[in-house]
Amino acid sequence: MKVLSVNIAQVRDVVIAGKAKKTGIYKEPVSRPVTVTKEGLKGDNICNHKYHGGVDQAVYIYGSIDYDWWQKSLNREIVPGTFGENLTISNLESSTFSVGDRLLIDEVILEVSAPRAPCSTFANKMADPTFVKKFKNAERPGLYCRVIREGFISAGDQVTIKKYADPTISILEMFREEFDPVGTEEELRRYLAAPIAIRDRIKKEERLNKLLAD
Repeated sequence: MKVLSVNIAQVRDVVIAGKAKKTGIYKEPVSRPVTVTKEGLKGDNICNHKYHGGVDQAVYIYGSIDYDWWQKSLNREIVPGTFGENLTISNLESSTFSVGDRLLIDEVILEVSAPRAPCSTFANKMADPTFVKKFKNAERPGLYCRVIREGFISAGDQVTIKKYADPTISILEMFREEFDPVGTEEELRRYLAAPIAIRDRIKKEERLNKLLAD
């Protein structure tokens, strides 16, 4: 398993549903080593900070196994960075990971924190208004990661996986929950016991507090 591509984005202006907006989803490969910090890849641009970026979603990863599936499904070539990922990694299938799993890339350590949820900006980039539904049904969400140890990453770097040892939530389970939220105290506490991303943690803490208050 190795890094096939390191991808960063410049800000682009797009029009979605008649509204102008800025986006950093158009990521393109770079040939030089890139600094990885707690906030993400140096030189990368994130525009919608409500849903993207931050220390718990600092790096987005997509794998070649998932890309191969999409190429067959869409019957066209898909180049690294197409899905807005920072790192394209060989022999990686995102649905096999769990929250807390770590990817060791030279001195950099990344920890899986969440799956990606599809949005209208993603559908616009793919030039397919039905792509949100297609992405949901495909269940190949990619991996958001927090940065445990900073450093440099380059295309060609070897990747080692270290599985999370404690009880956790699978990325596929967390992805499905995005569309069918859990509701019981037991389910919510199970999610909160895992190292899930802060955005999801806040939502589930609010849901649990409301449930206990009723």
